[in-house]
Amino acid sequence: MKIIRDIVTDEERAFYGISGALIENCRFEGKADGESALKESSDIKVVNSDFVLRYPFWHTKNGVIENCRLYDTCRAALWYDDNIKILNSNLGGIKAVRECNDVYIECCNIVSPEFGWFNKNIVMKDCTVESEYFLLHSSNIKLYNVKLKGKYSFQYCKNVEIYNSVLDTKDAFWETENVTVYDSVVNGEYLAWYADNLKLVNCNIAGTQPLCYSNNVVLRNCTMTGCDLAFEKTSVFADVRGKIDSVKNPLKGAVTANQIGEIIDEYNTPCKIIIKQ
Repeated sequence: MKIIRDIVTDEERAFYGISGALIENCRFEGKADGESALKESSDIKVVNSDFVLRYPFWHTKNGVIENCRLYDTCRAALWYDDNIKILNSNLGGIKAVRECNDVYIECCNIVSPEFGWFNKNIVMKDCTVESEYFLLHSSNIKLYNVKLKGKYSFQYCKNVEIYNSVLDTKDAFWETENVTVYDSVVNGEYLAWYADNLKLVNCNIAGTQPLCYSNNVVLRNCTMTGCDLAFEKTSVFADVRGKIDSVKNPLKGAVTANQIGEIIDEYNTPCKIIIKQ
């Protein structure tokens, strides 16, 4: 294995096409402002290094990024990659991790607008994230203990599993397919419109007009706080602990809660509304 250690470089494509290398304690920064430091690399491990310049990891195969800092100037850091692990790192640039396959991210702090678009097979564990349009058009996603602050998250995503997470994000899960969320907090307005096959289990849900115009929505042992005008034109089977502020024109299925502040049924829909004793 090649070892590259304690280097500071600002060259264009400084280590283009490198294969079988350990890159440690390096810094990619300087007046030359070179891009694409590790483009087309393979079988690399990058440890304790700083990335200030753009596009460092494009078309990388079989890479590990550990204890690294990707600054806000390091835009579009990872694109078109395959089999990548990112561990204990900070990702600060816009448009990181796009059109990648088989990505594992653990114990990372991510502040990246438009993070994670068009990926397949992505796992995130013990991470914090700030992002708009988080994971847009991605599929085969698993999240464990992720704290997310954003807007328009998970739009057009398919095959998603989320566990023990806090999702503070409006307009989440729009036009998604096959999403299941377990033991999580989901805060945000207009949750999951136009979704297909969405299940929330043991979740705390908050925000106006959730779960509308959707198909096959299932809530099991959930709470709903500040949730008015819920389930409009949605086929739903919901078992809610406590109160729902209001339910409006659910399409079919059944909604069960301890209390419902208002039931709006303008079309005499066949959905059953059940108040638990």
